[in-house]
Amino acid sequence: MAQRSGATVKTFGHPHELPEAAQALLRRHEQRYVEFGADWFGLLADTVFGKDAQVRLYLLSRQGRPLAVLPIVSTGAPGRPQVGALANFYTTLYAPLLEDGLAPEDLLPLLFALRRDHAGTAAYRFAPMDPQSPEFALLRRALRLAGLQPFDYFAFGNWYLPVDTDWPTYLSQRSGQLRSTIKRMGKRLAAEPGGRLEILGQDAHQGDVERGIAAYQAVYGASWKQPEPFVDFMPGLIRLCAQRGWLRLGLAWLGDRPIAVQLWIVNAGRAHIYKLAHDEAFQSLAPGTLLTALLMQEVMERDQVQEVDFLVGDDAYKKAWMSQRRERLGLVAYDLRTAGGLAGLLRQTLGTAYKRLRAPALPADNPAS
Repeated sequence: MAQRSGATVKTFGHPHELPEAAQALLRRHEQRYVEFGADWFGLLADTVFGKDAQVRLYLLSRQGRPLAVLPIVSTGAPGRPQVGALANFYTTLYAPLLEDGLAPEDLLPLLFALRRDHAGTAAYRFAPMDPQSPEFALLRRALRLAGLQPFDYFAFGNWYLPVDTDWPTYLSQRSGQLRSTIKRMGKRLAAEPGGRLEILGQDAHQGDVERGIAAYQAVYGASWKQPEPFVDFMPGLIRLCAQRGWLRLGLAWLGDRPIAVQLWIVNAGRAHIYKLAHDEAFQSLAPGTLLTALLMQEVMERDQVQEVDFLVGDDAYKKAWMSQRRERLGLVAYDLRTAGGLAGLLRQTLGTAYKRLRAPALPADNPAS
C-alpha cells in the first residue's frame, strides 16, 4: 500500500532546512498553535537538543506537494534509542503537521521510514497531544497500521478560559477574596518607593527586550523554582516572541529591583500563560496576582483574544482565573518485534488491568452504571 501511494519521504536536520512548500505548511499550522511552527521547533533544536540527540523532520510529499511533517528527536544510549516527538518539558502541545484530508494509510510511507531509520527502537512516544484533535486519532490509527501497538496515556491537566465577556464583567465574576487582593495589593505596591507594574509587548524595542530578559533571570533566580537546565531556551523564546509580535512580558518592580515576572505569548487569538515567577522575599505584596490581573486585562481589552490558556498542570490557583479544564495525552507505540517492545506492552497491559481493578465500583442505583 505504501509503495503504491507514490509518496516520497525525505528527512531534514533542522526545521529551517525544509523546502518552502513545507515551511508554508508549518506557517499555516502555527496560526492554530504557536508551537506548531518552524521557529518553535528550531528553538528547541538549537537550545535544548545538543550533540547527544538527533533531530529529524520527516517530510512526506506526493508529486512535490507536502502532505505531512513529523518532527522527531532520537536520544538515549547506543543500542537503546529513545525516539519520539521533538518536544520536552518546555512543550505544551505537540502534533504532526498534516495537510487537510489525509487518511491514516497516507502516513504509512512516513512511519515505515521512521522505523527503518531507527531499527531496534522498542517504543515511539508522542506527547503532549490534544486527544480531541484529528491528528491524535489519525496518528494512533496510522501507528497501528504500521505494525506498532499504540496506547494513550495521561500527560497533564490543562486549565483554560474561553473569553466570552469583557474585562469588568470577568473581574466581577471572580471571587471576592481575589478581587480584594487585587485592589488592596495594587494600592500597597503603588505606595512603595518605585513600586510599579510594566508590560513589554509587541512594540518593545530590543533594549527593552534585553532588559526584560535580565529581569526575568533575576526574578527566576530568586524564586522557589529550580534553575533552568537549558539556559539559552528562555532568553531565546523571549527574543523570538518579541520578533514575531507575540510577546507580553509582565514585570513588577520596586525601584530598580524586579520582584515578579510573567511571560505570556499571544498568537492566533489565544493568550498562553507560559512562565511565571516571583521573588519570595516580596510574596506579601502578591506581585504575581497583580501581574496576572494586569495581563488578563491587556489580552482581553487590547488583544481581544478568544481564549486564555494556563497550559501545564492542575495547580489549585489556576481555578481562580480559569473556568474549564481539559486533558493532554500522549501516545506510546511499542514495536513487538523487539524485546523491549514486548516488555513495554506487558507493563502497559498489567498497569491498565491494575488501574481497572483499583477503580471504585459505581453504586447500583447510579444511572451511569
